Amino acid sequence: MRALLIEDDGKTARALASGLRGEGFDTVTAKTGEEGFFLLGRESFDVVILDWLLPGRDGIEVLKTLRSSGSKTPVLLLTARDAVEDRVLGLNTGADDYLVKPFAFAELLARIRALLRRADSANPLRQQIGDLTLDVQTRRVVRGSREIALTPREFDLLAFLAQHHDETVTRQMIAREVWREPNRATPLDNVIDVHLAHLRRKLDDGEDVKLIQTVRGVGFVLRAEAAVA
Repeated sequence: MRALLIEDDGKTARALASGLRGEGFDTVTAKTGEEGFFLLGRESFDVVILDWLLPGRDGIEVLKTLRSSGSKTPVLLLTARDAVEDRVLGLNTGADDYLVKPFAFAELLARIRALLRRADSANPLRQQIGDLTLDVQTRRVVRGSREIALTPREFDLLAFLAQHHDETVTRQMIAREVWREPNRATPLDNVIDVHLAHLRRKLDDGEDVKLIQTVRGVGFVLRAEAAVA
C-alpha cells in the first residue's frame, strides 16, 4: 500500500512516516500543499494523510482541488481544529475521515486501515464502464457482445485505467503501478505508448464511442462518454 503524507512539521512527518513504513506502507512525504498536489497528479496512492494547516496552499485547498479533479483516493485530514464546524467543513470538502491533534499513532493506523477496507469494498471484482465489462477474477473483457482477447500486460493496463476511470492517469502512474518501475525513462514511455495503442485498437476500433482518450500533455483517461471536440 502506498501512502502520501502531507505534513509541514518535520518532527511529526518523520515520526508518522517511520511508523507507517514499519507497518508496511510505502510512504512518500511532502512538506507543502503544492508539493503534495504535484505528487498526487504524478503518482498513484492508496491513501492520503493530509494536514490542514500547511504553508501556501492549505489542506482544504488541496482537498477541494483533488476532489474537483475527480480523484476518489481516500483522504484522512489531520488538524488541531476540534470545533464541530471545522469537522463539518473538512468532511463536506471531501475528507473521508478527520483526526484531531494530538493523537495516538495506533488510532491513526486504525483509521487508515478502515479507509482502505472501505475503498476495497467499493472496488468490485467486476466493473462496468459504459458497454465495457471487466472481470478481474476471470480476466475476461467484453465490449457490448464482443469478447476481447488481451495479453496479460494489456489486461493489467486496462484494469488500472478502469480502477481510475474518469480520472486522468499519467505515464508515471502507469510505470509505477503496472510496470512496477518507480523511475520513468523514455524507453519505458515508448513501451507504455505501444501497449496503449494496442489496447485502444482492440477496444475502440469500429466503435462510435472511443473509451481510451488522450489528455494532451498529461496522460490518458478511460471514459464512457465521447470526447468533446
